[in-house]
Amino acid sequence: MDLLLWGVLPYVSIALLVSGTVWRARYDKFGMTTHSSQLLESRLLRIGSPLFHFGMVFVVLGHVVGLLVPMGWTDALGVSDHAYHLIAVSTGAVAGVAAAAGIGILVYRRFKVPGVRRATLRSDHLMYTVLLGAMVLGLLATVLNSTGATDGYNYREGISVWFRSLFTLQPDWHLMAGAPLAFKLHILFGFTLFALIPYSRLVHMFAAPVKYLFRPYVVYRARDPKDLANRENKRGWERVS
Repeated sequence: MDLLLWGVLPYVSIALLVSGTVWRARYDKFGMTTHSSQLLESRLLRIGSPLFHFGMVFVVLGHVVGLLVPMGWTDALGVSDHAYHLIAVSTGAVAGVAAAAGIGILVYRRFKVPGVRRATLRSDHLMYTVLLGAMVLGLLATVLNSTGATDGYNYREGISVWFRSLFTLQPDWHLMAGAPLAFKLHILFGFTLFALIPYSRLVHMFAAPVKYLFRPYVVYRARDPKDLANRENKRGWERVS
């Protein structure tokens, strides 16, 4: 079971993420949107959306540092384990609470506002469940690890090493045997969420309008009021010289 969960499942999840995203980009690129419901309700959206998105940015950055940066690197920089843990817990808790509060507001809005509720897709129910589960379990694991309920477990010596081994295609799945249950569930929910991204509204993260930043200027020309007054009314577009 450990081999399947920590040696096989991560690759299945990433394969579904990559293949599903490529498929959406080729056959449904105009459907890779958030299916915005801003016109239906904007007050709660203005609060929940920034909280969630900015919170998730720092949550992801925290995971990148915690999982990909070895302990030897921070030790070489003179950062003690206590200082690293203090910074990680304080910043991670703030970002996690902000993201969780934001998604909580968005979920409340989606099921409380009639128009938004009618615009909710079937995939949204599963996506929100897995997303909320991953976030709550992540916060729970952080709290339990900080209070000593996990018997001083150091994820940088276990989970982080296992995660980095995935990139070498030689997963050291034995390291996950000693991980606390909250961490294991958090990781399972996380990989499940990765697999769901291409098949839910979360796929919009890969459809950022980057080309918009480099597009040519749009030139607007003003018409002479006299021309507008004398212009014949006719249907369709009019050629502009």
